Amino acid sequence: MKVDGKPYRTVWMEGNTIRMINQPLIPHRFEIIDLPTHKDTAQAIKTMIVRGAGAIGAAAGYGMAQVVLEAPDGPGFMDYVLQGAETLRQTRPTAQDLFYAIERVLQAAQEAPSVAAARQAAVETAQKLADENAAAGEAIGHHGAALIPDGGRVLTHCNAGWLAFVDWGSALAPVYMAARQGKKVFVFVDETRPRCQGARLTAWELQGEGIEHAIIADNAAGYFMRRGEIDLVIVGADRIAANGDVANKIGTYEKAVCAAENGIPFYVAAPLSTIDHDCPNGDAIPIEEREEDEVLYAFGLDDSGNLSRVRLAHRDAHARNPAFDITPARYITGFITPKGVHPPHQLPLP
Repeated sequence: MKVDGKPYRTVWMEGNTIRMINQPLIPHRFEIIDLPTHKDTAQAIKTMIVRGAGAIGAAAGYGMAQVVLEAPDGPGFMDYVLQGAETLRQTRPTAQDLFYAIERVLQAAQEAPSVAAARQAAVETAQKLADENAAAGEAIGHHGAALIPDGGRVLTHCNAGWLAFVDWGSALAPVYMAARQGKKVFVFVDETRPRCQGARLTAWELQGEGIEHAIIADNAAGYFMRRGEIDLVIVGADRIAANGDVANKIGTYEKAVCAAENGIPFYVAAPLSTIDHDCPNGDAIPIEEREEDEVLYAFGLDDSGNLSRVRLAHRDAHARNPAFDITPARYITGFITPKGVHPPHQLPLP
């Protein structure tokens, strides 16, 4: 995808350094941040400088490559690699793509016949994971575009566009593909409190693609559904259980229930790496709870053009802040994957 006419991926690696788009600054500033060590990368994942299932996975894969490149020669090599893998695992507990990428790169390093071969295998595997993620997003776009009619009105939640992947995205990929096919598409963009990834990121992406859209308060989706102004819902996923239950950004469950009540198709778009076939159902998915300040404060551009943080609640207030919720499979019309569109009871194997 392009920013001011220049093509970008969300995250990439140059030598030993990972480079990524600094997402908390969007839409007010576009900046690339450099991460020279795996500990820097782990911190960037944890603090959501990079976020979104696919982008987290790619960053974790590159982070594992950094671990292998940093590890000392000699008997301490594998101990360092295993410790680095655990550091990366501890960053975000819900995102399946993160664990998938770590294990892929770790396995490639462990199976290599020498330290030099392990370093090469780790870098090559991390790059392959990133390329697979970008290709998966494009394939999801092709399959999902067929679900969007000309003039279709799509509701999204959170950001599952190219910023959430290496490229293309999941939930927004069908929108981008439909628009490039010449279809007229309108997108209702849930603001997605508390971090407002819809208002900040999805709307910025859609503006760059020239796709008509409107940001709506999270509580307004049901209103527009009941009025018949939404034709379908497409969301992403952070983890999909074997039975088709889905963990996605907090508020997704509410949108699915409202869609079911109003007879509106509800689709989940995701690559195969997001499916956790070892997880039996949604109750087994760990749900990350983040710091309360994300709810108690808001961050943005003030009227003077300065980036600033303001407190929303009284000074003694406390908050609960689950980052994700579980949408049961019974509310999901289908999964849009690189292999096609599948009902919840027929999830494809990798």
